[in-house]
Amino acid sequence: MAAWVNLSPWVFLSLFAAAVAQTVISSDPACAVEGSTVTLPCTFTPRRSFIDNGREVPLQIIRVRWCVNHLVCQGSTPLVYDSDSQTNDPRYQYLGDLTGNCTLQIRDVQRKDNTTFRFRLEGNNAAGHFTNQTGANVTVVDRPDLRIISSTGQRSVTLGHTVTLQCTSVCTFHQLTVTWFRDDHALSETGPALRLGPLEAKDSGNYTCGLKTAAGQRSPPYSLHVEKGTDEAYWLLVVRVVFFALCTVLTVTVTAVVIKRTRFSRKAAAEADS
Repeated sequence: MAAWVNLSPWVFLSLFAAAVAQTVISSDPACAVEGSTVTLPCTFTPRRSFIDNGREVPLQIIRVRWCVNHLVCQGSTPLVYDSDSQTNDPRYQYLGDLTGNCTLQIRDVQRKDNTTFRFRLEGNNAAGHFTNQTGANVTVVDRPDLRIISSTGQRSVTLGHTVTLQCTSVCTFHQLTVTWFRDDHALSETGPALRLGPLEAKDSGNYTCGLKTAAGQRSPPYSLHVEKGTDEAYWLLVVRVVFFALCTVLTVTVTAVVIKRTRFSRKAAAEADS
């Protein structure tokens, strides 16, 4: 205990600074379809300073890297991005900066991207170097499981209404062409969302979606039934129309009576003056 008592305050500061580790928060494990684009969200908090001979020295981040299959991410590590390099693979786009954002975007995902990506930051002193060893794990597939969800959450929709069907998957397929089918007949519309409306009876059927790059594989059928409105809704509409018509007629009648009485009063007043 006496040895600790004799330590100077600067030693304690030095030990504390050494214990304050930089932090990197990377994305949860990601799943991407081959050929698509996937984004790996990432943030970091760099060390701001360190103690050198009892003096606090500010730190500045001067270099960032993303690598694969390496715990430390330095030396001859295979890099996918290096802020000091002019020959980075354009498939890997760094969307971050040197202050706190380390997001990486992978375009045209390939099989070799089925790995762990790690981020490293380097300061103007070794005290600022840090590698996130947890990394971001990416799984690459070529035939994802697809499913359709509806904007209404209902498989039966009233005639004349609008509904949007969304083709989804746990694996991202951003930038890939999505095709749609109704009763096994290809539709002209493409894209992850299919908007239907105003709905007609012919819109009823079994809908499936698939990726153009994975011909033959589709989502399970989503049955959509377009039905006429209920009798209650019909009569409610009729009542509303009749009520509006009566209000209109009443308004016109009252206005006509008021105008007629006003003219009569003016005429009577004019005759009295003469």
